[in-house]
Amino acid sequence: MRDQDNSEIQVYYKYFRASTSQRPAREDTPATPQPPCNHGYGFQDGDGGMSVKEECRRSFMEMKWKKVHRYVVYKIDEGSRAVMVDKVGGPGEGYEELAASLPIDDCRYAVFDFDFVTVDKCQKSKIFFITWSPTASRIRAKMLYATSKQGLRRVLEGVHYEVQATDPTEMGFDVIRERAK
Repeated sequence: MRDQDNSEIQVYYKYFRASTSQRPAREDTPATPQPPCNHGYGFQDGDGGMSVKEECRRSFMEMKWKKVHRYVVYKIDEGSRAVMVDKVGGPGEGYEELAASLPIDDCRYAVFDFDFVTVDKCQKSKIFFITWSPTASRIRAKMLYATSKQGLRRVLEGVHYEVQATDPTEMGFDVIRERAK
């Protein structure tokens, strides 16, 4: 019994002592490297593989610095695999118009420039990133928006708060006001 244990140890040691270039290839190991896993959706790992169009960054910067827009709604075009601008709210539009522009059966991203006055009578502005994923939307769309969110967030520099909502009560104006304080 002891001799058998020793021989198994010697074979084990001999195999791992050899360098990786000298190791015999296993028969079940493919000879060529495999492409990265795409989880069946055709997207790369990491940020979901979605490209973000330049108009997304440009409209966000116009909202942030020039105050030309009050909000921007983004959508994912599954055909071109890109995040693009869906709707832009003018400077006179408010939070109610943003909430009304979000579809009840599909996901969207939105950024909202919330202006308010502090207790010290100081005018402030905070930018909210809203992930809208209603319960009536398709599972594929929910997964697609969840995996692509960080790619868009990297482009939109200067977002202060993030809100995730599945129904209008989770992103009500009182929720935004409370988070901004």
